[in-house]
Amino acid sequence: MKAQTPAEGILKTNDWGDSRAYHVLCECGSSDCSHNLWIEADDSGVAVIVYTTVRSNFWSKRRWTHIWTLLTKGYVDFEGSIHLKEQTALNYAETLKLAIKDVKDFKKP
Repeated sequence: MKAQTPAEGILKTNDWGDSRAYHVLCECGSSDCSHNLWIEADDSGVAVIVYTTVRSNFWSKRRWTHIWTLLTKGYVDFEGSIHLKEQTALNYAETLKLAIKDVKDFKKP
């Protein structure tokens, strides 16, 4: 398998030269577990940032556990995940590699 162009499961949302933004879809098709990927270049180097929105079913039967944890620790931990098919994972890796190269090249004097 080779990476595709355009890449299945990956949507470029913005390109500012020294930074790029992508929306990566989960295989399940739900926007609840998709995430946003930003690749940015500045004077200190390249940064890759992944944003995920994590939702909880707070009013489930474990709500008192959540409330107690929030009161005693000040926060509640949640976990997010994304599931990618093989083709989408290859596209993801290739997109990441090319975006890092492009933003680095854009920042060169």
